[in-house]
Amino acid sequence: MPLPRPTERPPTGHTTSTAERGSFCLALCTCGWRGPARRSRDLARKDADRHPST
Repeated sequence: MPLPRPTERPPTGHTTSTAERGSFCLALCTCGWRGPARRSRDLARKDADRHPST
């Protein structure tokens, strides 16, 4: 008998990070939200910091 597969649970809360896409940086969240592409990493981090409160 096969073992049961673990089920994925939807993320609780918001966990943000930044990702590089070529010469741009953008903020990402586990809820699926993506911030605008920025040339400034600092602005992308600020977008990520502001996301949960919006």
